[in-house]
Amino acid sequence: MNKGYFISFEGSDGVGKSTQIKLLESYLKDLGHELLVLREPGGTQISEAIREILLDKNNAKMSESAELLLYEAARAQLCEELIKPALARGVTVIADRFYDSSLAYQGFGRGIDLNEVQSLNEFATGGLKPDITFLLHLPNSLSRKLIDHEADRLELAGEEFMSRVQTGFLEIAKAEPERIKLIDASGSKEEVFSRIIAELPC
Repeated sequence: MNKGYFISFEGSDGVGKSTQIKLLESYLKDLGHELLVLREPGGTQISEAIREILLDKNNAKMSESAELLLYEAARAQLCEELIKPALARGVTVIADRFYDSSLAYQGFGRGIDLNEVQSLNEFATGGLKPDITFLLHLPNSLSRKLIDHEADRLELAGEEFMSRVQTGFLEIAKAEPERIKLIDASGSKEEVFSRIIAELPC
């Protein structure tokens, strides 16, 4: 069997990942790709249950290490149950977030040692990496999102936290320029999508 192609989308909250994923899904379907579109954390019964715990504002006392381990547990289940089998069948997988988010949010944002986060990422995914990652960047994206959206537990962490997350994403992109494509998320959704298509090898 031909190995499938794994695409991930990353970026701070409010950059427009969901919109661009929908556009890419439609574009690739028109080209005849068989697709599996997922979100992190989530995608499976177990992972969705973990997602509810992670985003619940009532869980404000959650420790930073517990937060990281819950994300990794959700990721491990998603990889084993859905992503790896789909790729083995030749399916194109699109993920709304993957392990780069743990490096940005729990590593740069929470201050957990980056080597520890990376080791847990490797363990949870069994070494699986996206073939290409689109990092959407838009300054002050969270403040724009919260105009018409109630904040979840992570979004309530504050502007300084989110600033560290944005910085983290940019540092991660610098470290892996072949895989991670930095996309200017300003302008219309069509303009942003054209920038994504220009970087897509398939």
